[in-house]
Amino acid sequence: MGLRAVISRIYRGEISADIVGKPKLWYSISGLLIVFSLAGLLVQGLNFGVEFKGGSVFTINKAKSASIEDVRGAVNGVAGIHDPIVQKAGDAWRVTTKSLDPKQVAEVKQDASKKLNVSENDISTQVVGASWGGEITKKAWQALIVFMILIIGYLAVAFEWRMAVAAMVALLHDLIITAGIYAWSGFEVTPATLLGFLTILGYSLYDAVVVFDMIKEVTRPLTAKSKITYSEAANQALSSTLVRSLNTSLVAILPVAAILFIGTTVFGAGTLKDLSLALFVGMIVGTYSSICVATPLLVQLKEREPRYRELRRNIAKREESPKRQAKAAKAAVPATPGDDASPAGDDDAQDEVAAGVTLRKVVQQGPRQQPKRGTRQQRRGK
Repeated sequence: MGLRAVISRIYRGEISADIVGKPKLWYSISGLLIVFSLAGLLVQGLNFGVEFKGGSVFTINKAKSASIEDVRGAVNGVAGIHDPIVQKAGDAWRVTTKSLDPKQVAEVKQDASKKLNVSENDISTQVVGASWGGEITKKAWQALIVFMILIIGYLAVAFEWRMAVAAMVALLHDLIITAGIYAWSGFEVTPATLLGFLTILGYSLYDAVVVFDMIKEVTRPLTAKSKITYSEAANQALSSTLVRSLNTSLVAILPVAAILFIGTTVFGAGTLKDLSLALFVGMIVGTYSSICVATPLLVQLKEREPRYRELRRNIAKREESPKRQAKAAKAAVPATPGDDASPAGDDDAQDEVAAGVTLRKVVQQGPRQQPKRGTRQQRRGK
């Protein structure tokens, strides 16, 4: 059976995927993604927009025929400006420079209007101070901390602290990877980016809460005499919600992908790409972490509880008892000359030999042979 067929059967719910039983695989994938993301943050760094580091923004309208080189050349070198950031924003051009005083701003508008053949009234300006950007950053960190505290409190009360820990680890996992990919892309970090980050945190938690709630319901009846372990029950719960999680994620990702790839490339909606990139990457990573990171981590934490350790020991004892009985039965069966000796220590081979000996005895005995009776004349002659 090919990989495509297996995935198709899992998606239709015909077979269960052993996701909980392979934590090393998922942790290895997450580790590689985190290393890649940290490298992007350290090497490339985040490209903070003017809202955070301060500067002057010029929006040039009615310059559709101008190219990006024309716009950059019209501003570069004026009032001490070097290497301005030029972006297409719909039908207009957005030029970001260092902070300028009113006299320098007027000089830039005059030169740009002459070189691009547009009116000065078609060039709007905005000066942003670095202190305003610092205030935004401060507020963003405060919102993130309050968000984390509220979520930890809710999960600890509604579920338990182990689920809260698993969910928080998944959230940090999503934040690091999304920020790293954002750094490698070179997109500007704007206030819309922060909104995207907060949105994906809520989306990731939504998926994790759905899975945790199902795990809580499935594992509640488990006792010391149950026939399955906590990890097996959790995997069954995860498999029952897997298709729902994938469908929900797919429906949410498709419109975001349309904004990111079609809106920014075809329609030139450059102001939306910072928000859509954060949402697109965060939703994908959030779905992965809630299924492949948070759930296996929760199972590992729960398996350390005494009652679930006892359950695993009891199941192991029950599985070991038939093996002991089979060994005792094999020891009681005498070996038949000519039988092939099974390798020592190979339980499966010894079971097959024992079964073969029993089967041969039944075949050799066969039906009981009756003595032949002679004819009536032969019996009279006697």
